[in-house]
This record gives sequence, C-alpha cells and structure tokens, in this order.
Amino acid sequence: MFDLTGRTALVTGAGQSVGAGIARCLAAQGAHVVVNDIVAGRAESVAQGIRTAGGSSSVSRFDVTDPESVADGFAAAGAIDILVNNAGNAGAHTFAPKPFVEMEPDEYARFLDVNLHGVLHCSRAALPGMYERGRGRIITISSGAGTTGNRMGISLYGAGKGGAIAFMRHLAMESAAMGVTANSLALGLMANTAGGAHTERLAKSIPVGRLGTPDDVGAACVWLASDEASWVTGKTITLDGGSITT
Repeated sequence: MFDLTGRTALVTGAGQSVGAGIARCLAAQGAHVVVNDIVAGRAESVAQGIRTAGGSSSVSRFDVTDPESVADGFAAAGAIDILVNNAGNAGAHTFAPKPFVEMEPDEYARFLDVNLHGVLHCSRAALPGMYERGRGRIITISSGAGTTGNRMGISLYGAGKGGAIAFMRHLAMESAAMGVTANSLALGLMANTAGGAHTERLAKSIPVGRLGTPDDVGAACVWLASDEASWVTGKTITLDGGSITT
C-alpha cells in the first residue's frame, strides 16, 4: 500500500523544513525525488541524505516565480508523475508580518509571486506530460491562512495561499478526466515556525498537544500521491492537530 516505486516526484522548496520532510517521505515509499530549491547547496544536501538512506534523488535548481526558469528546470528533470508545490512563505524575501494598511503595493509581489504564481508556473509545466501519460498527482502545500482570517498581519500571504487553493479546485475539475488529481493541504502551526518557550505555549493551544512536523505533512503527501488516493481530488485537507474544526 502507498507504493510509489517507478514514480518521479518533484518537490519545490525542498531544501529545508517541510519540503525536505516531504521529499524524504516520498523517497522512502520508492519514488525518485527531484529536490528543487532556489539555493543549490540546500537541495543537494537533502538529495544526498535521501541517497545515503537508500533512496533515489536528484536536484533541479530553479526559481518557481520565474516561468522560464521553471520550464528549464522541468525539462532537465524529465517526466514528472507527482508535483508537490511546497515553495512558499515570502520566497527568496524575508517574511515580515505587517498589517495590510501599512503595506505598499510594491510589497505585494513577494507573497503572491511564490504562493500563487509559483503554483501556476509549476503546475503548467507538469500537466502536459501528465496528460500524455494519463496519470498525475499535483499537491499544493497551503496554510490555514488561506482558509481562515487572523490578525497576525499576513493578509497578503493568506491571499496567495487562498488563491492557490481556489486554483487547485478548478484545476482538479479540468484534469480529472485526464487521470490527474489536484489537492491542497492547509497546514496549521508547524514546529519549524517557532522555538523555545514560545513553541511550548503554541503547542498547548493545539488539541493534540504538539506542533506539526515535516513528517506529518510528508505522510499526507504520500497518501495523496498514491494509487490509493485516486478518488480524491479538488479537496483542501486541513492538517493542524485539530485546531480548526468544520
């Protein structure tokens, strides 16, 4: 069950944190994993770790916000069966929460380019091959910020994540007959987003009593990438330890 042998997965922004965990989990189930990151050294470190553990991995360095770079990166990577759109936050820029009323228009792009346009560019690059082979999986790593509002000063980040979720729903309907599924994971508070006493306080606010880990996200991606999830498409799955119930 959940055997990904013979499949090739490309995970964007996989040189660290959640992306690295996703890459490791997919490789552990037999997939060849193409590790993408804007920083080549990070990507190679994760790929080498996968190979050392007995898995199969290679590197494709490109910037998801640049459509030409994406096209070149996918061409070099070869046929992709599983795409995980993980690159996010503020991309190559620093993530600095700020109330929307204090933002200037030239600050919008850092959030929209990676969280929305990056998903569009990579999905567009992957789909033709998936359609030709009659099978594919596209998984977008989103956030609770894309499904619910808060006062943390992350409105543009939420707009990018929410836009990507909406796009995936429509893409799922367009691609279902071609054997391609498209789903989103809306993440809650992750262990890599805080530290020390602050981490402990955050963990106490979560019903299951802990923050999320890269392996939690990786396991969900393994399922969505597998044949066992072939009847699941157009969904936004909340992965947050029970913080938000619907």
